[in-house]
Amino acid sequence: MVSLIFQAPWYHIILEVILLIWVIWLLRKKKKSESTKIVLTKDEEEEIIKAWKPQPLVEDDPSAEEPYYSSLWTTVEGRPGKYLQVEGVKYLNMATHNYLGFVDEESMIDEAESCIRKYGVGSCGPRGFYGTFDVHIKLEEAIAEFMNLEETALYSYGFATIASAIPSYAKNGDIVFADELVNFSIQKGLQASRSTIKYFKHNDCEDLERLLDEQLKQDLKNPKKAKTQKRFCVVEGIYAKTGAMCPLVGINQLCLKHKVRLFVDESISFGVLGDTGRGITEHLGVPVKDLDFISGTMEYAFASYGGFVVGSSYVVDHQRISGLGYCFSASLPPMLAGAGLHALNLIRENPSYITELQDNCRYLHKVLSKLNGFHLDGHELSPLKFISLIQSTGSRQIDHKILDSIILFVKDNYQIALTQPALLENEEYRLPPACIRLSVNRLLTKEEMESVAHALQSASLLFELYETES
Repeated sequence: MVSLIFQAPWYHIILEVILLIWVIWLLRKKKKSESTKIVLTKDEEEEIIKAWKPQPLVEDDPSAEEPYYSSLWTTVEGRPGKYLQVEGVKYLNMATHNYLGFVDEESMIDEAESCIRKYGVGSCGPRGFYGTFDVHIKLEEAIAEFMNLEETALYSYGFATIASAIPSYAKNGDIVFADELVNFSIQKGLQASRSTIKYFKHNDCEDLERLLDEQLKQDLKNPKKAKTQKRFCVVEGIYAKTGAMCPLVGINQLCLKHKVRLFVDESISFGVLGDTGRGITEHLGVPVKDLDFISGTMEYAFASYGGFVVGSSYVVDHQRISGLGYCFSASLPPMLAGAGLHALNLIRENPSYITELQDNCRYLHKVLSKLNGFHLDGHELSPLKFISLIQSTGSRQIDHKILDSIILFVKDNYQIALTQPALLENEEYRLPPACIRLSVNRLLTKEEMESVAHALQSASLLFELYETES
């Protein structure tokens, strides 16, 4: 064996000697560290644990204001329809989303009750694991037919719909162009995608074109990288934070020109815009097949629950295997799917419901635009109206408190329920001004809408708000 060792190459022998020395050094070091180990008593351990203070993952910004949370309203008693009851007092409801008035529709209750008796209360499983009922399939087919598209993927929660849909397509390294005031569920989807996000100014086609042109220049410099990147654009039909209508015609033309896939969230505009309630594509005459998918919810106009993505079979099939909210959440309770299907049938059989809602949207916009002391935001056809102080105090917190005082005055003196929109102010990419949000209901009369405007004008005079815009 000794002769064999000396027959090995010299560099092999040197390497083995070095390894042997290193192993001996490690063993000696381990024994030394064990001998110097500090043993603490239980009392000493408890003292150290009590004295330990964890460092925050994100440092607080001393210049940032604390988010404002309103607590004017307590528990609602009963159904929040055209009227709602709080602590035994009945209020005209201008606070909750019930655009078509279906919360007050008795046939909706009957349909949900019928589904409970047939299917039970819950689905008890995701869509791919015994959570699919025939009523889910019927609703998906009805939405696809209504929107003149091929297929629909039904989600159990409206917020999770677009938040799951975006990251199922956009991935790390891709580029997404988005309006700076998109709703929070879209923002969560953008974050989950890990894509490069490029925000353009609110409803500004020129700014979007600028960003697209800049991206084109970068692509020409690095065509190899450009071939591997996908590009998307995300907008809303009517923006939930401003009530503004998306200039979809211009955005669609830009996306077609620059070969950018276009996603449109119709959560607010579905069941509101267009002659039959099909949304912004019908209202503006944009071909639905130009869009890659449309998302929406049944929680606003349809007085039910859940969301949907509708588009081509290719796009929707991908959702069924990669949309996290679709794959891993229990499916929509059958009673809510039945209610959503019934709501869709109601507007198909009664297109006048859409006309009545749009008339109310225009009329409330008209009377609110005459108010002194407030600034009105939102398109005239939007079911959401936003009024802010015509001159801010400069502090968002103080603005919130003034608006809460106005809401309290209207509540106590006119029995009208108003609210400020709830926002996670420290997490939003861009915040709109502090404001009061009013939600339009198809069942409102002109007299009731005028009484809302009168109540707000009285509050403006009481709080001595500025009468003219500076």
